[in-house]
Amino acid sequence: MTAAEAPAAGRKRAPSKRSLQTRARILDAAELLFAANGYEGTSMRDIAAAAQVPVALVNFHGGAKEELFATVVARRADVLSLRRTEAIAAAKARKAELDARDVLDCFIRPYLELAATGGPQWTAYARLIALVSADERWRPISERCFDPTAQAFITELARLFPAADKRKVAGAFVFSISAMLSLATSRWRIEAMAGQPSGEAPAPDGWAGFLIEFCEGGFRTALAADAP
Repeated sequence: MTAAEAPAAGRKRAPSKRSLQTRARILDAAELLFAANGYEGTSMRDIAAAAQVPVALVNFHGGAKEELFATVVARRADVLSLRRTEAIAAAKARKAELDARDVLDCFIRPYLELAATGGPQWTAYARLIALVSADERWRPISERCFDPTAQAFITELARLFPAADKRKVAGAFVFSISAMLSLATSRWRIEAMAGQPSGEAPAPDGWAGFLIEFCEGGFRTALAADAP
């Protein structure tokens, strides 16, 4: 083999289809277990058992436990961020001036649609987001995976409430995210509090309009005191 025919130095072989499937199965198992049991309550052995692979393969595909947790959180963040960015770009193409409801719709609805159609993994992901948001040790993950998109939407909302303290705008936005995550994971609780018969709760996207109206009302009422 001549030097020209030799593989480029350092070039890595693309992972096989089987390897990619194994990695996806490990990440799916980790996502469900981290969401159900928390970070401390989930072991690498638990993940290996759920994915039906040796522990060594979990380490090979995901790294150490903390690295695996970060990977699990990050892999859906890009999909969600793209959906939200595309939603607000499309809204701006349709309408010259967006109002608070429009902006909140572009942030909230994409996730609820994914939660309604993506199966238990996307529902589990809502619990993971809540877990990451509630624990400051995961702040680097939040800053990397969620904050750039969140900051863009906060900027849009702050522009609509120019007299408001930006901390209040950010606070109202975080409260809105909490409501969205609660809807994605606790619809059964709504049914129970309403005295409805037990059974499968309606899909989260069926509540989208009500939730967005609720969040918009919260923004307008909470920030009214700062209006000129």
